Amino acid sequence: MSLSRRALLRLSALGAAPLLLPGAARAQAASEGAASAAAEGGASAKAVERHGLSFFGDLKYPADFKHFAYVNPDAPKGGPFSQIGSTFMYNQAPNTFDTLNPYNQRGNGAQGIELIYDSLLTAAGDEKSAMYPRLASSVAIEDDGLTYRFRLNPKARFHDGSPLAADDVVATFAAMKADAYETIRMALRDVTAVEADGPHTVVMRFKPGRARDVPLTAAGLPIFSKAFLATHPFNQSSLDLPLGSGPYRLMRFEQGRFLEYERVADYWGRDLPALRGRYNFGTVRYEYFRDRNAGMEGFKARAYLFREEFTAREWATAYDFPAVREGKVKVETMPDDTFSGVQGWFLNTRRTKFHDRRVREAVNLLFDFEWTGKNVMYDAYKRTVSYFQNSPMMAQGVPSPAELKVLEPFRDKVPEEVFGEPWVPPVSDGSGEDRNLRRQAAQLLKEAGYTIQQGRLVDQKGEVLAIEFLDNEGAMERHHARFIAHLKKAGIEATYRVVDAAQYQLRLQNFDFDVVVKRYSMAPYPGDELRAYFSTEAARARGSYNLAGIADPVVDALISRALAAENADDLVITCRCLDRVLRSGRYWIPQWHSAVHRIAFWDVFERPPAKPAFERGVIDTWWSRTPDAKAG
Repeated sequence: MSLSRRALLRLSALGAAPLLLPGAARAQAASEGAASAAAEGGASAKAVERHGLSFFGDLKYPADFKHFAYVNPDAPKGGPFSQIGSTFMYNQAPNTFDTLNPYNQRGNGAQGIELIYDSLLTAAGDEKSAMYPRLASSVAIEDDGLTYRFRLNPKARFHDGSPLAADDVVATFAAMKADAYETIRMALRDVTAVEADGPHTVVMRFKPGRARDVPLTAAGLPIFSKAFLATHPFNQSSLDLPLGSGPYRLMRFEQGRFLEYERVADYWGRDLPALRGRYNFGTVRYEYFRDRNAGMEGFKARAYLFREEFTAREWATAYDFPAVREGKVKVETMPDDTFSGVQGWFLNTRRTKFHDRRVREAVNLLFDFEWTGKNVMYDAYKRTVSYFQNSPMMAQGVPSPAELKVLEPFRDKVPEEVFGEPWVPPVSDGSGEDRNLRRQAAQLLKEAGYTIQQGRLVDQKGEVLAIEFLDNEGAMERHHARFIAHLKKAGIEATYRVVDAAQYQLRLQNFDFDVVVKRYSMAPYPGDELRAYFSTEAARARGSYNLAGIADPVVDALISRALAAENADDLVITCRCLDRVLRSGRYWIPQWHSAVHRIAFWDVFERPPAKPAFERGVIDTWWSRTPDAKAG
């Protein structure tokens, strides 16, 4: 699965965190009795210093909070944790790695590297959108909302003992803006300057009219050592051990096989309120397997300790082995209270064959979810219909008066259906051979100019309509099989191709594919990810997350409106409108979603009574039943 913006924030990676707008920040700070900043850096009298930032509303935790409510602040330290990684960001691949820098576009990045870095702020897992001090002990926002002063904790240290200072933050942002993964650089385009004002104050300046969440996008990025960057160019692939300042350091790895991180016993930030009770394991290890079957056998043999299962068939059939029956392995479901996200087959509209919306709709009609859900996925999933599935942003019914007010200026630029019930994917009769849907698809293809010649669909130039489904591990071959069979019956030359991880990553970055499967997660209050997933700018940027190549001025206008929303209600209304327009474009074939995490683990762990509302909390808050007494 892909990594959500919230998860990235928690792991000190990119993710546009929610920002309390300046007026609300001043009001809340005043209620807390906050005074204007007057320490190092000379913040303006108009700036209000805060202990945390939130988007639309108050912070849950006061300035003197001791720890997050969902952690065990006295959790013992030490003991092992190991897993196959289940979330991937930027250039990371599930099956291999050849670089220890996942933040640029070169190679396949190693998993877990985010554990070695700190960020300026860190997110709370039990609030929709809130961040609290990590490297920065406070932040002061100028009255115009364009200048932020982050006061660094003077105790911050890199793993080699050198101090982490403002110059390191400045060097990090210079490297990121120049050479980071395209999605990061796009998010930072509204950052006009990052300056050091003394050793412990960082001043960030932003463009007028910047997206509301850009300042906190910056606050969630990992911070690198200026000295390390001087000898290890950020834009290069490297297997040299990186220098971090976070709770773990990378100790051992074998390229493409495993990485092992060791907890830093004297980690400078271990007693920060936002970090207390977290990062408890003595070692965290990521294992790599070339295919899922080998990975499952490795788990049975206790080659690693924790596994999240994403395949319904495996969940239904593969977890009845001796260690489970003997109680040595626990098999559980964990509620997933986050929004279901965007998962499906994305059609690359950069390719001429997918320019016509009728062709895209015809392909949608030929996927039989009802048959697939029953016969391949054991009825374990529900059909996804919306880009904002299971969230208040999901469009339902006819547009409300508030939605109509937003949509009306675009009436002559969008399909008429945008002003009615939102489009939903077709429901088949479940037989696996729904001829009615096949006839509808055939009619749409005929209207788009295709005719059948010798059993194959050809356009007016005589070119065959061929579609290649690209994959990198083959786990979804059974999900594709009946779909491809239906496409072939309609005259479409459909194929399924599995390539190695390196080739897959390169082809995705260069948009060299017809159709790929991807999953994206939305934050409770979507921000800059809207631009990364759906904007024309992203469609043109190599390596962006806009795999479908959506390039629609109306979509761009609605994204801009969402990013400028001044309250939650306005954001919700705008996103519902955006959902209607995106769904009308037939840019993807929606797949499915589940309301639970399916997890299995060897019974060697302890955990708090409840997980954080918006996170899994597994590595973050769990601990070993047999920790090392010397770990402290």
